[in-house]
Amino acid sequence: MMRLRLASYNLHKCRGTFGPYAPEQNLAVIAGLGADIVALQEVDFRMGLRPEALPRDMIEAATGLVPVDHRRTSGQSLGWHGQTILLRPDLAAMARSLPLALPGVEPRGAVMMHLPGLTVIAVHLGLMRSSRRAQLARLAAKAGRRGGDAVVLTGDFNEWRGEHGLEALTDLDVIAPGRSWPALSPRLRYDRIAVTPSIKVLDCGVFDTPLARKASDHLPIWADLLIRDTE
Repeated sequence: MMRLRLASYNLHKCRGTFGPYAPEQNLAVIAGLGADIVALQEVDFRMGLRPEALPRDMIEAATGLVPVDHRRTSGQSLGWHGQTILLRPDLAAMARSLPLALPGVEPRGAVMMHLPGLTVIAVHLGLMRSSRRAQLARLAAKAGRRGGDAVVLTGDFNEWRGEHGLEALTDLDVIAPGRSWPALSPRLRYDRIAVTPSIKVLDCGVFDTPLARKASDHLPIWADLLIRDTE
């Protein structure tokens, strides 16, 4: 069995709710999570070559984590369609990753990371429910092809209702740890974690601190997971 803490955090391009640009605040929030794996959204600016908003040369010193190696949107980007996954260096040494293109009206993608016995898929779903349904259907199919692997699907689902719009995830347990948006006065459960049956969620929550409320328009979510052996 393996136990780890997984988190998801939409950085809002490190601009806080109203600015200014302050990536050191986001890095401090990430460090405070104490997570082994962190799925990040909006790590790059949106325009042009989509340069990194979260400076890669600051990450390890500030958090003890490193970005997984995967294809970037451009040579100046940290993420793939704004997403990346941070993890402990010892886990990064074992990790393999694959960027996934997703259907929908807007350009969207996911990052799929493989560790021995565990697959983590980091997502930032579209703004239209029809796009989200199509994106989740593709991701659920990918998860189903992982065989005996435990699978976690996590990120900003952009979905505020309970199970509505999440029909493709019937084989996964979908957890919304709490209200995470907007950070200054959280009301909606946009950020979620979905796990296959071989994963037990021991605890979960929203990381709600004064700094987290300033650093992004989303609060991070986290879950302590027990991954059972599947062999």
